Amino acid sequence: MRLSQMLFVTLRDDPADAEIPSHKLLLRAGYIRRIGSGVYAYLPLMWRVLQKVSQIVREEMNATGAQECLLPQLQPADLWKESGRWDTYTKAEGIMFSLIDRREQQLGLGPTHEEVITAIARDMIRSYRQLPLHLYQIQTKFRDEIRPRFGLMRGREFIMKDGYSFHVDEASLKETYDDMYQAYSNMLRRCGLAFRAVEADSGAIGGSGSTEFMVLAEAGEDEVLYTEDGKYAANVEKAVSLPADIEPSRFTTYEKRDTPGTETIETVSRFLKCSPTQVVKNVLYQTVYNNGMTVLVLVSIRGDQEVNEVKLQNELTKLASNYGAQTILNLSVPNSEAQQTWTAKSLPLGYIAPDIADEYIAANKQIHPKFLRLVDPTAVDLKNFVTGANETAYHVVGANWGEQFKLPERVVDVRKARPGDRAIHNPEQLLQSARGIEAGHIFQLGTKYSQAMGSTYTNEQGEEKPLVMGCFGVGVSRLAQAAVEQSYDKDGIIWPVAIAPYHAIVTIPNINDAQQVEIAQKLYTQLNQAGIETLLDDRDERAGVKFKDADLIGIPYRIVTGRAIANGKVEVVERATRKSQEIPIDEVTTTLKQWVNEAIGK
Repeated sequence: MRLSQMLFVTLRDDPADAEIPSHKLLLRAGYIRRIGSGVYAYLPLMWRVLQKVSQIVREEMNATGAQECLLPQLQPADLWKESGRWDTYTKAEGIMFSLIDRREQQLGLGPTHEEVITAIARDMIRSYRQLPLHLYQIQTKFRDEIRPRFGLMRGREFIMKDGYSFHVDEASLKETYDDMYQAYSNMLRRCGLAFRAVEADSGAIGGSGSTEFMVLAEAGEDEVLYTEDGKYAANVEKAVSLPADIEPSRFTTYEKRDTPGTETIETVSRFLKCSPTQVVKNVLYQTVYNNGMTVLVLVSIRGDQEVNEVKLQNELTKLASNYGAQTILNLSVPNSEAQQTWTAKSLPLGYIAPDIADEYIAANKQIHPKFLRLVDPTAVDLKNFVTGANETAYHVVGANWGEQFKLPERVVDVRKARPGDRAIHNPEQLLQSARGIEAGHIFQLGTKYSQAMGSTYTNEQGEEKPLVMGCFGVGVSRLAQAAVEQSYDKDGIIWPVAIAPYHAIVTIPNINDAQQVEIAQKLYTQLNQAGIETLLDDRDERAGVKFKDADLIGIPYRIVTGRAIANGKVEVVERATRKSQEIPIDEVTTTLKQWVNEAIGK
């Protein structure tokens, strides 16, 4: 492609609304253009990148026996109501674009396609002889993000590969899950990315287990905890670890102490001259379920630990049916305004004990009349501990479970793992932290959707059984931007060769020099004919402008038909290393072909 004929406009300065380097560079280099909040046009250079990423994804999926299809973006609400996720996606998370058509039917724009594919399987799969089956698609998805940001990283419209598998049992699902683990690893390696596969929380998708594939980058929104031995890695939302050892309590008898101005763990520990590991912290949460029921949750946890709210929400979601609900719409620490809607009397905030009375909850049919009391394992084994006294400016010391306080019946792990914690698999290994961008996620769904939607098959014994499902997603447009976030410098993008829009750019320093033009056009033709995708910068611009643009857009190899042609050579510059060398003109094509093939693993 000749740049003089291409839609090619670069910007000198960073756009005001771009926050991270990759977003700034993609806008400056003319890859994308903002159309509206979280909505971007993919311009010619970007579309070539996306096509290359898609092709790598497609090849790896096809190699596993998966079959490509295309599912509708417009989905009936009734399917989502069957699965129980309509309220989750339109109210709780609020990420689904929902609308009503002229027939007064509710519809949604698909952020994901579990319901659609399960309905298809319900209609078309009858026998175990049709299984296993794996279908996938590459298409545009929609999420009504509250705060779209970072360009293609968190947009309202994005390109994704999502796949769904159907099986007779968990063993068959595990085989496909393992195949996808390898296929996703292959995809990211072929795209030239440094990544880490980590244990993950399944979120609103659900299922028994999942793995995220994180592209490592400082601007990543996710925190990954891992060990140096390579035997453990998890998203911080899912991570587990061994907490620090408990320090023995200095209190031997139970008594109430006056502790003014000690609403925090730090201040009460300093006031009482005790370790935070000797304190039971009681954190109050307000949970709103999709049937309107509000449940007040008191979590007791060791004072030096934090509550992982993702883990807590997962535990509370499991209890939804106890309150006649399906899912959680909101989980929060209630502020003073929220407390006024349910408190019968003022709470002793900062001084709450595990046994705070249910009488603090006012009678209201939408408010459960009792606190749901949970305790984290870190607090269970404490002896002679410190905790609140249910009275402002007072704590108790020397307290024990089974004596002064009843141990809550529900013991659940809601603790947040942190960098520096000891690893469970080997206490000598300490958890380390890295930032990552989620580029892929694979799930073992099990029968969550098939049971809810009546999608079954007949086994060899003639019995009707629910289909066992898997779900596998790759963010194609996100992965493309993640590559930029991982590889750039002060002058612009440094694309991995495999997904660069073009492999090489031939730059003519002076278009008024007939010899420079002739040699450039000859190389441009030869390289493209040899399969080296090549741009020709034949614009009537200064050489410096052309060199800056070539660096900005990140083409892996720049060929300059400058002064070296007097010696029968051209200058070739590798974008990633800045290494420059002069190569004989008649050797350029074979040299570039070798370099490109080596870079993409051919």
